[in-house]
Amino acid sequence: MTREEFEELVAQALDRIPPELTRLMDNVAVFVEDEPPAGDPELLGLYEGTPLTERGEWYAGVLPDRITVYRGPTLRMVGREDGDRDLVVEEVEITVVHEIAHHFGIDDERLHALGYG
Repeated sequence: MTREEFEELVAQALDRIPPELTRLMDNVAVFVEDEPPAGDPELLGLYEGTPLTERGEWYAGVLPDRITVYRGPTLRMVGREDGDRDLVVEEVEITVVHEIAHHFGIDDERLHALGYG
């Protein structure tokens, strides 16, 4: 699966987020990278920033939060570099929802309980 095809899957996953939630997202950008940092080679996605639940009056003039979805580990997780498209679509959607949930202040424990681990 090419990088462009993978980026399109991430865009489609974002489009499936309900509008009532996307309207609440604030100051966040989504990126696709081929590989995660060297110290965590199996990382599928990463949220970096200040969750909405932790922002206060001080929150102004800051760079956007960053959600990154990693192509390489996702394709390897489904068992092959070219990836079974349906499995890749499913995993990308789970990863996107997981990272957006962090933007809303939902922690890993709760996400695992909801099936987005």
